[in-house]
Amino acid sequence: MTYEERLTWLKESHRRLIERPNAPLEGNGIYERWEHPILTAEHAPLEWRYDFKRERNPYLMERIGVHATLNSGAIKWNGKYVLVVRVEGNDRKSFFAVAESPNGVDNFTFWPRPITMPEWGEPATNVYDMRLTAHEDGWIYGIFCVERKDHSAEGDLSAATAAAGIARTKDLVNWERLPDLQSRSQQRNVVLHPEFVNGKYALYTRPQDGFIDTGSGGGIGWALVDSMEHAVVTEEKIINPRHYHTIMEVKNGEGPHPIKTPKGWLHLAHGVRACASGLRYVLYMYMTSLEDPTKVIAQPGGFFMVPEGWEYVGDVMNVLFANGWICDEDGKVFIYYASSDTRMHVATSTVDRLVDYCMNTPADGLRTGLSVVALNKLIDSNL
Repeated sequence: MTYEERLTWLKESHRRLIERPNAPLEGNGIYERWEHPILTAEHAPLEWRYDFKRERNPYLMERIGVHATLNSGAIKWNGKYVLVVRVEGNDRKSFFAVAESPNGVDNFTFWPRPITMPEWGEPATNVYDMRLTAHEDGWIYGIFCVERKDHSAEGDLSAATAAAGIARTKDLVNWERLPDLQSRSQQRNVVLHPEFVNGKYALYTRPQDGFIDTGSGGGIGWALVDSMEHAVVTEEKIINPRHYHTIMEVKNGEGPHPIKTPKGWLHLAHGVRACASGLRYVLYMYMTSLEDPTKVIAQPGGFFMVPEGWEYVGDVMNVLFANGWICDEDGKVFIYYASSDTRMHVATSTVDRLVDYCMNTPADGLRTGLSVVALNKLIDSNL
């Protein structure tokens, strides 16, 4: 293949991938998965990966490799469905980039440049998994994980610390970096509630003893802070705890910020358990009270979504993770999730269906006997 032939092939292949139509797949009635991933490493702009100066790159080699697109925050912006994507390079470093779609299910294209995120404090080794919140104070906030080397264990090259980085923007291009969240413990999966609560900013937290292990961290927490410009957690309580022999036995964390419905706040979260092949990440849902957002009013037993088919396969196997969803004015919900830390997908539902699922699915009885009681109750009602 000549240089010109290869260039033509690259551009045509990229165009066909981006313009590939997507189609819903009939499922369990709660949501529809869609046939194709919406973002993969191959969706990254060619200009990010190739040097198109022939004299510098006569073989038209990929110069900067993109390995994965995953764990995207989401927002409706100027009529478009917009994701702030975690893009991971071949060098294992992640960065944020914006991709938009006219319809939320296909034709996602990246903006020309990745986000240049300002540093705060010690420069981060890695940043990832941004949650986006358009807060009633007028700012769009992004809260993300900041990974740095654990200097108390310099000899251990895998030892790291986690903090919640905070930035805000008005246009998704220019970001103001604020100080990291201050807390007694390490923090990951921190999410900003979209409304003030008692005149304060409300955060969903995930306290943990180490970078990976939650340790004494009991689940999804709740904290009120006076300011996002200097966010300090002084009091924190667990509102959605972990439980033995459940989908959230090892850890759990809030996904995107909750959706406000007439019947309560609708939450999407992830749960983690250990199994023979490692850690299994699944998605689950719960609802909290409009009057008291810390009070859980409904929580279906078990998982909401798990890896299916080839979603199970990827860089980190057996993982579904979601930190972005969009609710349209007509009540349609677009759930953006990553499979196996490799690619982005979409599932669609409605507020009414998700509320019905939460309110009318039996809770986890936490033991086999009560699971059978719930099953027999359904069987009896169908006879």
